[in-house]
Amino acid sequence: MATDLIGYLLAVLVGVSLGLIGSGGSILTVPILVYVMGVNPILATAYSLFVVGTTSLVGGVQNALQKKVDFKTVFIFGIPSIVAVYLTRAYLMPLIPDVLFSIGNFQFTKPIALMVLFAIVMIFASISMIRPCPHCKDPDDGEIKYNYPMILLEGALVGTLTGLVGAGGGFLIIPALVLLAKMPMKLAVGTSLFIIAAKSLLGFTGDLQGNETIDWTLLSTFTGLSVVGIFIGIFLSKKIEGNKLKSAFGWFVLVMGIYILIKELFL
Repeated sequence: MATDLIGYLLAVLVGVSLGLIGSGGSILTVPILVYVMGVNPILATAYSLFVVGTTSLVGGVQNALQKKVDFKTVFIFGIPSIVAVYLTRAYLMPLIPDVLFSIGNFQFTKPIALMVLFAIVMIFASISMIRPCPHCKDPDDGEIKYNYPMILLEGALVGTLTGLVGAGGGFLIIPALVLLAKMPMKLAVGTSLFIIAAKSLLGFTGDLQGNETIDWTLLSTFTGLSVVGIFIGIFLSKKIEGNKLKSAFGWFVLVMGIYILIKELFL
């Protein structure tokens, strides 16, 4: 029970992260569910989709009310991403064998593979967060220019990644919007939240077709606390410089990613 209480308290941080920098929700959600609350890694990726999707939707609506969402980009980036995440959860995940290979007494199972892949994603995400972002201080005006082929391709790739590891992909979506659409940072964060919400929630419906038993009490409580967190994050985002926060969070994610790799492969 004590670990569950800690997990629920940490759920607030998931929302705070999404509210502050528009990403990082799943990077926190999956490790909290697996290592603190004892949820199976495969099921944790499904729970993550629901938690991050619902929380992002609330944050997206808040940003839309402040006119910080570009809905044209939501559709251009979101449609291939949504299709990819749904197909991955509904059809690709069930095809992955329970044991991928064995070396002596060590079995590289599907849950271990997902956590290792998740850790690798975390490490790459941390690098994108730690590195300075020259576009992040751009003014909130100017013309948005679309590189359609690249945005469509990145949408599909992020969707596949979301389906595999339950990551919303904000750490990939925001740089793509800033670099490929020349979008101001604050607009990119709000737009990213809507894209994350759409593809994460649709990806979760792909899991409902399986035989998984969903603990709705745990899931709804965790999600509710995460939603509380996103309101805190949106409030704090007006007080804290985004670049400093993004860099600090990046170092935290890097340490977590390395820890998960070591734990899954060597401990």
